[in-house]
Amino acid sequence: MENKNKLLTIGQFAALHGINKKTLMWYDEIGLFKPAAVNPQNGYRYYNYHQSSILETILLLRELDVSIGEIQQFMKHRSASSLAYLLEEKITDLDRTITHLKGVRKTLCNHQQNMHTLLTMDLSKISIVKKEERCLVTVDINKNTSFEKEVEMIIAETKKYQLRRLHDASYGTMISVDNLYQNNFDNYTKLFIEIPFPMKKTGLHIQPGGTYIRAFHKGDWSEIPIKYKKIFDFALKNKLTLSGFSYETGINENVIDKIEDYITQIEIPVLTK
Repeated sequence: MENKNKLLTIGQFAALHGINKKTLMWYDEIGLFKPAAVNPQNGYRYYNYHQSSILETILLLRELDVSIGEIQQFMKHRSASSLAYLLEEKITDLDRTITHLKGVRKTLCNHQQNMHTLLTMDLSKISIVKKEERCLVTVDINKNTSFEKEVEMIIAETKKYQLRRLHDASYGTMISVDNLYQNNFDNYTKLFIEIPFPMKKTGLHIQPGGTYIRAFHKGDWSEIPIKYKKIFDFALKNKLTLSGFSYETGINENVIDKIEDYITQIEIPVLTK
């Protein structure tokens, strides 16, 4: 601008900052942001270019969901230190929101992948897939662990990791390969939760990356041993050795009403002979 001291009409100043002039009128009425001059005859408000940085600061704070009251307090005691403190506080809040949104995106992507699997799957097929390493929160269970106790432990973990809802994460059950080979198909040892945002690995279960057998079971869990026996035969035929744990995950809970339609995805890491 050639003349930064020239007065701008409220419409021009609002357009310069991409806002409605009613916003400027409201800011004036509540004493948050006053015009540089007011025509005493018609009450028209005028602003100068030097006010732009102040208005942009107010607009930035509003975009960060800082309340009008907080901004008014800041404007009364405006300084480099007070702005630095306020921005640091809001950057922390923003980082927390970004982390949450990334987690939501990952959860949505997991659901999307599950739906794609449902639409393209062959329930009778057992396949070999590659998986990346992932970190899981786990809680120990056994045959005697009641459903109520399992729910209690899961709720405790979701609170511990500040999940807003249980379905903000992927979850499932784990059974050791040793138990499977001993035909202890109901001896589950852990419940797992995959938290959808980065965490320190300390104290977490590391699900190894590498080659996995993947299979699907439809219906309740009473007949799942039949599927595991088919997996044994597949592994033997393909000279694969099951390793570690079998990871079971329900992939269609949000689109069914009957347990008969429930589909469990089974994934087991394997070693080649």
